[in-house]
Amino acid sequence: MRRLPIALAAAALLTFATGCGSLSPPGENTAAAPRLVDARPVRDGGIAVIGLKSDPDKLDPSLTGTLVARTVFTSMCEQLYDVDRHNRFVPQLAASLPKISDGGRTFTFDVRRDARFSDGAKLDAEAVKTSLERHLHLRGSGRASEIDSVEKVDTVGPYTVRLTLKHPDTPLLGRLANTAGLIMSPKAIAKYGSDFAAHPSCVGPFKYVKRVIGDRIELTKDPLYYDADKVHLDGVVYKTITDGNIRLANLRSGDVQIGDQMGPVEVRSGMGDKTLQLLNTPSLGYMAVTLNVGNAHGIDRKPGRVNTPFARDVRVREAFDLSLDRALINKIVFQDMYEPACGPVPPGTPLSTPVTCPGRDVGKAKRLLKAAGVRTPVPLELMINTTPEDNRLGQVIQAMAKDAGFDVRLRPTEFATGLTRTLAGDFQARTGGWGGQPDPAGNIDSLVGTTGSNNQGKLSDPEVDRLIEAGRSTAAPAKRRDIYRKLTAAINRQHAVIYLYRNINYAVASKDISGIALSGDGLIRVKEAGYVKGGQG
Repeated sequence: MRRLPIALAAAALLTFATGCGSLSPPGENTAAAPRLVDARPVRDGGIAVIGLKSDPDKLDPSLTGTLVARTVFTSMCEQLYDVDRHNRFVPQLAASLPKISDGGRTFTFDVRRDARFSDGAKLDAEAVKTSLERHLHLRGSGRASEIDSVEKVDTVGPYTVRLTLKHPDTPLLGRLANTAGLIMSPKAIAKYGSDFAAHPSCVGPFKYVKRVIGDRIELTKDPLYYDADKVHLDGVVYKTITDGNIRLANLRSGDVQIGDQMGPVEVRSGMGDKTLQLLNTPSLGYMAVTLNVGNAHGIDRKPGRVNTPFARDVRVREAFDLSLDRALINKIVFQDMYEPACGPVPPGTPLSTPVTCPGRDVGKAKRLLKAAGVRTPVPLELMINTTPEDNRLGQVIQAMAKDAGFDVRLRPTEFATGLTRTLAGDFQARTGGWGGQPDPAGNIDSLVGTTGSNNQGKLSDPEVDRLIEAGRSTAAPAKRRDIYRKLTAAINRQHAVIYLYRNINYAVASKDISGIALSGDGLIRVKEAGYVKGGQG
């Protein structure tokens, strides 16, 4: 992969406001480590407004499927486990790391004794059991396939939980340090049922107040939170501002204090502004084009027949892949500030291996289309988000693919509407990404496995499924690394998920705010954030 542009971008970004984080070259084993903007002393009080790139989907840990919803959950809904700054799993709502026994088929762990949900319900083993069983069995749950190795959840004491697995599942701890580990109030689940998203209650530094769809989500400090003395802000408002330039303008005006998922254009535009500071980390995730190859009846149904040239013939998909130049996309769309990607495993993590991205080959692409017997230009409707960055990406893909014999029609779609269409199978192709997890299983299993609850295109390949199971049941790091190398190759042979680039997570904040943390999953954490002396708010 090309390293020089990233290094040049890093040098330029150091001219940003004093106290900002510095860029780390892709490949360093620091991707999952939260980074503090700074550690200046802060005062208590004030409201912080965070500008989000898109409107979150349901505020329901079982049903959510978006990075922006997970960003909101960092403030109001804690997990059983988290990842610390050294890429180690640490307890959060759990009181201990799990004790693994019975050849890897039993996970036993204790739960915190000092935590209450925002509605007053007590966190205990029964509460954890209720949430995990909901993740497993609620219709449409995005967590179901993530923890489908769990056969039974038992309480073996007031604060002890035992998971009995169908088979050894090495990545399970990583999933419990992610969305599948989010725990909800059993009182709220019983009261609101499927309408939990309108009345969410969890354990967190802040609690839900109200939501205006498409505009904002308001949270206030939760006095019941077990660590409330470390929470300085009175509240947090998550405001949807899809245009990065407008997010930056709101940062400069003081109407927004933190800008989430800021793009390279906005970051460069903010250089030299002494009222702002930058936080960034390499990403654990990826951005890709997902092709609908089997989502005929909805994501919660079995793969079916999709009657398009792309779904019928892998040669058409390979030709489309070969029409794209990842390095040029990075240069034109992202000013060389991201990194080309051609696989789901983030570099610099313990189980990663180098992957060589295919170069653009228009001649071979045309030969593949001829061999497939399809009439050119081959039509493709590509759904993109309604942001300037996504529009630029779509236009570059459209122009590149045209050279090889494709007629790509762009369909800009508001984020929530696009997600609904995708889950229903009402799409041919879409751009999108995944926030990422340190263990590669978190970037693969639910996204390309036949039964994966986040498998939007419904790829179904026996070799991919076999290797997914092998990765789960194998503990030795060297063997797992080899499995994920083979698994990446097997996924790429299907060309159903075309990995394009791996971004750098950028957040821009007012210099009046201190104590923000950002990790490789792209999530902004403001538990200990606050206004510095003399700051606004």
